[in-house]
Amino acid sequence: MIYVIATVELAKGKRSAFLEEFHKVVPDVHAEAGCLEYGPTIDFPSGIEVQEPLRDNVVTIMEKWEDLDSLMVHLTAPHMKTYRENVKSFVRGMKVKVLQPA
Repeated sequence: MIYVIATVELAKGKRSAFLEEFHKVVPDVHAEAGCLEYGPTIDFPSGIEVQEPLRDNVVTIMEKWEDLDSLMVHLTAPHMKTYRENVKSFVRGMKVKVLQPA
């Protein structure tokens, strides 16, 4: 099993528009072989002292996949190409971490 944490930095004021497009592709991703979890998250004001400052222009995508092969197929899926085209004007940058259980 592998985990993916993708942090997407968005243009100011574009988070809602990005999330609208993201939610359109979620059912297709959930139907992919090997997808165990896939969804967007946003910063939550917990009040915990060590939490990083809240970011209103960021969406963090939390993913869990059976294996790397499943993730690689996901990255080239036709619906992901369409999604990336639909959100490209909103995205200013992205960082990805691929992790495994320790």
